[in-house]
Amino acid sequence: MWDKVQETVAFLNEKTKNYNPEFGVILGSGLGNFVEDIAIEFVVEYKDIPNFPISTVQGHKGALVFGKVGEKKVVAMQGRFHYYEGYDSKQVTFPVRVMNYLGIQLLIVSNASGGVNPTFKVGDVMIIKDHINMIPDHPLRGHNDERFGPRFVNMSEPYKKSLIAKAKEIALNLNIEVKEGIYLALQGPTFETLAEYKYVKNVGADCVGMSTVPEVIVARHMDLNCFGISVITDMGNEEEIEAVNHEEVLQAAKKAEPHVRNLIKNLIVS
Repeated sequence: MWDKVQETVAFLNEKTKNYNPEFGVILGSGLGNFVEDIAIEFVVEYKDIPNFPISTVQGHKGALVFGKVGEKKVVAMQGRFHYYEGYDSKQVTFPVRVMNYLGIQLLIVSNASGGVNPTFKVGDVMIIKDHINMIPDHPLRGHNDERFGPRFVNMSEPYKKSLIAKAKEIALNLNIEVKEGIYLALQGPTFETLAEYKYVKNVGADCVGMSTVPEVIVARHMDLNCFGISVITDMGNEEEIEAVNHEEVLQAAKKAEPHVRNLIKNLIVS
């Protein structure tokens, strides 16, 4: 893993003339248009990057975008990888390790999720304050390379509290309504059954999705600070749930996208 990460980092440094971004952003389903807020300097497609997986999901374009938001250098993943695509969790999180060694100081993750908190509604923007990992393949399982981080990782603050406070202040100033809650990750790719939605709610989560948590675990393994945001694209807290498909998820995320983009942009430049 170490050699593959260093090979990929060397390739990208050559392609981007040692760009050294300060912020890494992973753009979830329907949120890829954040790249319009970036003064783009380099774009490298996943298929051209050594050791990188290829995104296979609609709404995930598949490129690393380097550029500036204000005066801050960023690298954005326009499309992420998921365990349900057939990749193991080490492959899913490989780009996080690469971004760390490209020089980022903060990882910002976004996703679409199904809400189970009855005070939520479709289109809500939720700041992730904590998570529950129920994806069966842990990204740190197996031999631990101490060059990346310790064997046992402290997960008491997976999402930086000071960043959450700053984001809430930004949202208030911009008149953006935000929720705050706990994200639970399942392996997918099926949407949850009514019983599963009830289970997610009963164990203390506010929403459920199929990504993000492995990426944050690996980031914290390398002592990288994280901020997470989730768009509620469907609700599963009623006695009956309406049928939902991926296209509807993308559409719901698209409606909330301007708020997410504005929040992330201002968090970066602040």
